[in-house]
Amino acid sequence: MKIAMLGSGFIARFYADSLIGHRRVDKLHAVYSRNIDKAKTFAADYGLPVYSDNMEEVVSHPEVDVVVISLPNDLHLAAVEACAKAGKHVLCTKPLGRTAAEAKQMLDMVEKAGIMGGYLEDLCYTPKFSKSLASVKGGSLGRILWAKSREAHPGPHSNWFWDKEQSGGGAIVDLGCHCIEIARNYIGKDVRPVEVMCWAATQVHPIDAEDNAIGMVKYANGAIGQFEVSWCFRGGMDLRDEVMGTEGTIWINNFLRTGFDMFSTGKEGGYVAEKAESNTGWLFPVGDEVNELGYNHMFTDMFEAIDQKREPFETFYDGYIVNAIIDAAYASAKSGIWEPVKIDDWRGSTEDNNGSKFTEFDEQYYLIKEEILPHGDRKLILKDKKTGEVIVRDL
Repeated sequence: MKIAMLGSGFIARFYADSLIGHRRVDKLHAVYSRNIDKAKTFAADYGLPVYSDNMEEVVSHPEVDVVVISLPNDLHLAAVEACAKAGKHVLCTKPLGRTAAEAKQMLDMVEKAGIMGGYLEDLCYTPKFSKSLASVKGGSLGRILWAKSREAHPGPHSNWFWDKEQSGGGAIVDLGCHCIEIARNYIGKDVRPVEVMCWAATQVHPIDAEDNAIGMVKYANGAIGQFEVSWCFRGGMDLRDEVMGTEGTIWINNFLRTGFDMFSTGKEGGYVAEKAESNTGWLFPVGDEVNELGYNHMFTDMFEAIDQKREPFETFYDGYIVNAIIDAAYASAKSGIWEPVKIDDWRGSTEDNNGSKFTEFDEQYYLIKEEILPHGDRKLILKDKKTGEVIVRDL
């Protein structure tokens, strides 16, 4: 397949590096940029025969099969509309829209046009995430009770991120979209997000949007997804996930401390890693950034989905659900109370199974805990089902 890239900036180059370096059977063919000089430079750097500052011209080019959107958030809707009109499969960077209403429009467009809408949520394709999710789906952690994801760094690289109208918000829409979808995968995409409690504040930067936020997403089965996001974190980029289930726990450090530590005086220093603040002192490089951040695996899944006429792992519908949760987070940050997640088109389970599932010990007791004490004694802590009395029984 031949690919058109919409955008020529930071994320477009990450995508391009992945596309030319992994599957190889799919080729970058064209690029659109609002700045013709940047389009020309991008085309020269990646050997593309077609470049333009006319988006419709690039999207409708007869040799283009798939379009990758790596544009600012406020341009996603128009770009998807152009792809739907041209009948071209479209892969859109995160977040899908600035709001759930925008995301729903894009979802409806691709479904009506009969094209694939792939949601480029790279952090749901990292090697560590994929392996941990397989363990969760295999039952290693039992029933998932809580999933937390954290992304924090010193702030975005382009001016439009800092403009609330263009981006749709601040750290929540920029980083929270990652964290929300990571937790949603661990808890189960089929489980409906019900309501959100969120705190957000502008603590450091002179902007209209939030640069810090913490939120909790309550799901229909009682599980909690938690996100922590910041544009004020100093020291690089912190990407961490935690999952807790009835039978186990997972901790993942994706970026900041990866086992690759380096010290440099910085005399000849250059690029270290995304969002690194310095090239001196102790540094924490990432061996293969494109791979570790999931881009290779993400694009492989997207193009194989087109080949196999199936849905990719992350779809426009997923992007819509994430936007709906973000809308609720902003509402909660404003109101200070739990706010409902408003989903016009829920396609998952309709069961409300938010009930405690206690471990049975026998007909009379629930099992609270079994433990071994320091001196070797084994004990059971039990609760009587009828009286509520908690007892300790020696083994």
